[in-house]
Amino acid sequence: MGRVTIVGLGPGSDDLVTPEVTAALAQATDVVGYIPYVKRIPPRDGLTLHASDNRVEIERATHALEMAEAGRQVVVVSSGDPGVFAMASAVFEAMELDLDRWRETDVQVMPGITAMLAAAARAGAPLGHDFCAINLSDNLKPWPLIEKRLRLAVEGDFAMAFYNPRSKSRPEGFARALSLLQKACGDARPVIFARAVSTPEEELACVPLTEATPEMADMRTVVIVGSSLTRVITRSGAPLIYTPRSVPDTPEGV
Repeated sequence: MGRVTIVGLGPGSDDLVTPEVTAALAQATDVVGYIPYVKRIPPRDGLTLHASDNRVEIERATHALEMAEAGRQVVVVSSGDPGVFAMASAVFEAMELDLDRWRETDVQVMPGITAMLAAAARAGAPLGHDFCAINLSDNLKPWPLIEKRLRLAVEGDFAMAFYNPRSKSRPEGFARALSLLQKACGDARPVIFARAVSTPEEELACVPLTEATPEMADMRTVVIVGSSLTRVITRSGAPLIYTPRSVPDTPEGV
């Protein structure tokens, strides 16, 4: 019988690919994914690589299901973790389009290290208490919904991790998000810009929210905004940024 295994390749370094994922790739007959991620898979005898554009996720997922139906051992690759803004949801969405056909397909999801968690580890522990992750791309959801979620995250005093903050085709979105945060937060909480973490191009910067600008981010950057409680330990070299695990008592109902 065929199988679809959906895996995460981590944030960039081969050292951060889990042994479980490495074993799945070694057994695969076919690897399916977005072009840059498939390029990370070394070719070998018996393996066919199927690379495709970023905006054909459902077609890619359906192709994987069809190959599994034909008895292939298919691995669908994403960066980071496949369940975080990635291909696991796309595969299940494709299954629901024809459940009578795909319901009993053997599908397995293997976790990976997200860019968000790799960036947080580089900085210290900014996600040490309650946090949320928000994809700032409005390709698949309307911008007013993104703004609503940003406001609610500020109201809840979550630390926030932002994926896909700023692209060449839509540079204005992150500027709007920063403006909203600067007005809603009204403080100088730390903002971490982590670009290409775990690769040779890695860059890490931390600035107060009041000094953050849109140009500090691109599509290879994860942005982490601290909560009102997030602290910075200054020292020689890079600071350590963390959010305490305890929260001061607040009035009932707040």
